[in-house]
Amino acid sequence: MPRVVALYRYPVKSFTPEACEVLTVLDEGRIAGDRVLGIRFANSGVLDDAWSKKYEFVALVNTPGLARLKLRFDHEALRLRISLEGAVLVDEMLDDNGRKRIAAAIENYVLQLDENPLSSHPDRLPLRVVGDGIISRYQDSEAGQITLHSRESLAAVAAAVGDADLSELRFRSNIAIEGLKAWEEQNWVGRKIRIGKIIFNVVIPKGRCLATHANPHSGKRDLPILKTLTSAFNQEKPTFAIGMVTSGTGGQIHVGDRVSLLD
Repeated sequence: MPRVVALYRYPVKSFTPEACEVLTVLDEGRIAGDRVLGIRFANSGVLDDAWSKKYEFVALVNTPGLARLKLRFDHEALRLRISLEGAVLVDEMLDDNGRKRIAAAIENYVLQLDENPLSSHPDRLPLRVVGDGIISRYQDSEAGQITLHSRESLAAVAAAVGDADLSELRFRSNIAIEGLKAWEEQNWVGRKIRIGKIIFNVVIPKGRCLATHANPHSGKRDLPILKTLTSAFNQEKPTFAIGMVTSGTGGQIHVGDRVSLLD
């Protein structure tokens, strides 16, 4: 029987995850505390609390060096701390002044990177910290979607790309499971699964982008994940993991929960 072996949420879009023993699944099919903040370009033309595509944000797809930053978010106090190699870059509450200092610290860091989306686009400055720190809203899909992959599929990609230590953090899933054949979870699209006591509709195979090329430790683009997915596994478009929404009500899922296919 497949089981949950790791759970993650990402308080700030494209920044480092929180590894959790328990996640709360909301009725609308998102994870509580997941992608509740983002760092958005000034010229996005989008309201602060509105969803937009990843390309309107400082994100791993355009700024792989974000992976080097370590994040700690206090979900109750609404305080964000970001550090680099042990040195604190910023530690602020989410009031107006705190948001400005957070944005300025990220802006300063990003502008020093060889690969960044700001140096040749001054119209994207100043950066803005968006989101209230509570409502989960900045997933890649406007519909939200909780993402899941199996470690057997991860192992298959690791073998194909030639890196036995390939980290699942490249793929930024909420749920990692074990106990399947490689790629078996892709066959669940259009079906229902149960994790613990929660039933999910599996709605889509998860398409991948250049964010997967960023090493989650060094912040360097070091592996051709997209090309590997299409060439080694005969995929028309690079795909890894699945997207799900709740079928009914939410609740809690835990590391160790059983995963079962319902139909």
